Amino acid sequence: MINIGKKGSLRRGTTYLKYWDLYLMLVPALLFILVYKYLPMYGVVIAFKDFNIMKGIMNSPWVGLKHFQELFTFAEFPRVIRNTVVISLMKLAFGFPAPILLALMLNEMIFSRFKRLVQTVTYIPHFISWVVVGGIVIDLLSPSSGMINKFIEQLGFEPIFFMSDERYFRWMLVITDNWKEAGWGAIIYLAALLGINDEIFQAAKVDGANRLRQIWHISLPGIRSTIVILLLLRIGNVFDAGFEQILVMYNATVYNVADIIDTYVFRVGLGQMQFGLTTAAGLFKSAIGCVLLLIANSIARRSGEEGIF
Repeated sequence: MINIGKKGSLRRGTTYLKYWDLYLMLVPALLFILVYKYLPMYGVVIAFKDFNIMKGIMNSPWVGLKHFQELFTFAEFPRVIRNTVVISLMKLAFGFPAPILLALMLNEMIFSRFKRLVQTVTYIPHFISWVVVGGIVIDLLSPSSGMINKFIEQLGFEPIFFMSDERYFRWMLVITDNWKEAGWGAIIYLAALLGINDEIFQAAKVDGANRLRQIWHISLPGIRSTIVILLLLRIGNVFDAGFEQILVMYNATVYNVADIIDTYVFRVGLGQMQFGLTTAAGLFKSAIGCVLLLIANSIARRSGEEGIF
């Protein structure tokens, strides 16, 4: 046993030496994760302390679960949780399939120049900040001077208060989120589609399969594992309903349907310098997201998919 162990260690050491340059390339990525992902996790202890800026994290007194009790006893907390879940599920239901459909359509385009043009036009909005997008949307949908409402008035209808009417605001969030991120998300699916062997499509054509049948029986099964992994990641972030987007676009008239955990904590917590409360809310979100991810990953593996881990 001892000899086998020594041989195994020797073999691993030889492998490390053989591919030392590849392992060296991992160092920057590992340092990045360590510095920007793991070291900040130390700040989580603020959720259990009565944090004082002058005293610092170490010297601030412990308060146990006081901040969590305050968070759960807020009268508006159930409404905030409901808004967060509803907006996230709406984005998941309508935003998750959008990049898949866009990638399938781009993959079916024959003219490569037009395909590249459409792909470029659709993923450029990803690089525009929500501050700019929010300003454009608010200006376009303005009931007094917005282009959309001017068109509606020309058709003989009354202007619609898209950004201050609770019936429309959530849908505006979903539509603008799709417009901004669908093109960027389609890149991953396009890469997966390119990995499908072209001979399968040629064989399907010989058998008389039209475009829709090729998409249904070849393209979609070919990217199924990619779809499952990205869906699992989205489920893990279901409590991230889009802080920047909502903070820029919402107003007091739609707080009832648009105030999510992040924006509520931002207004109430940071506005009153309650850092412990805001950290507790963030930790609560992360814990729920982690549990949902574990459940979804387990279901995926039992269904025959690889899952994330």
